[in-house]
Amino acid sequence: MLVNTKAIVLSTLKYGEADLIAHCFTQTDGRKSYLLKRILKSKKGALKASQFLPLTQLELVANHKNKGTLEYIKEAKILQPYQSLHTNVVKSSLVLFLSEILKDAIQEEEENTRLFQFLTTSFNWLDTNDFYANFHILFLLKLTKFLGFYPDNSEGNATYFNLQEGCFQNQYENQYCEEGAHIQSFQEFFGINFDALSQIKTKKSVRLELLNLLIRYYQLHLHGFRKPKSLPIFNQLFQ
Repeated sequence: MLVNTKAIVLSTLKYGEADLIAHCFTQTDGRKSYLLKRILKSKKGALKASQFLPLTQLELVANHKNKGTLEYIKEAKILQPYQSLHTNVVKSSLVLFLSEILKDAIQEEEENTRLFQFLTTSFNWLDTNDFYANFHILFLLKLTKFLGFYPDNSEGNATYFNLQEGCFQNQYENQYCEEGAHIQSFQEFFGINFDALSQIKTKKSVRLELLNLLIRYYQLHLHGFRKPKSLPIFNQLFQ
């Protein structure tokens, strides 16, 4: 079936000498994987490898057979050209990190308009703003809402955060309960949007602890979720 859809590139994988496999999150059908034949060799083809950089927003005409196999793209054009995401060194490392997160976190092949809108709005904000030191923290927190394990913040002034139960509490119950400055900082991220990030002042060490907390939280609540390979490099750039 020929489909017109918006899509976000999650990742690409070289296949053979000239082909790419592109994993995308589409607006109409959720996650899809496409075989891009000879895209690395052909200079006159309709598709260009530069169109499939991580988190690029595309408009596709694609053939979806919906049989769990690789699909094919007939036409592609960049829908939202980025100003800085792929040229700013720090932002590009953030893009690689987030694309790894999303590649593992998004698996469903079904329409999720709210998640798609959240992702495009988030990336457009990141592309056009210069204060983004805490962007990844708020992004990962907000993303859990769409993945089904958003933390309960009804006890937001509590001492501990229970990663297993996904809630703040005043009692230490098990090894999944954490306390400290990063837990206090975590509470500041609830109920805000990206424009309010400049109001949150966090030390670099606290931000690192908070990121590691969120990675562990994802590992506990998403089956098969792996720690991103880009995490060490990403942490170095944000120290």
